[in-house]
Amino acid sequence: MALTREEVAHVAYLARLGMSESEMDLMAEQLSAVLGYIEQLNQVDTSDVPPTALSVNQNVLRPDVSLPSLPLEQALANAPLRVGDYIRVGVILDAINDVES
Repeated sequence: MALTREEVAHVAYLARLGMSESEMDLMAEQLSAVLGYIEQLNQVDTSDVPPTALSVNQNVLRPDVSLPSLPLEQALANAPLRVGDYIRVGVILDAINDVES
């Protein structure tokens, strides 16, 4: 399946990506190749394969074991700026609001 340059431009617009003309041509070529591989996968006969929610039947989580915490002084030893028993960090929400505007 070949994507047109206009389709790539539309997806770039929706994703708020600025792309040059050469980048759009390259993306159209690369995304078309990916869709071609997916089309090949769609042609594989999977009628004898039962549907599964997990491909591995193994629990990869470790048991939840309570361990002692670090002593306060050791935990705060490398803090760049300490205020009492806390690490002082810069304002984060203002930075997020600046990015969104």
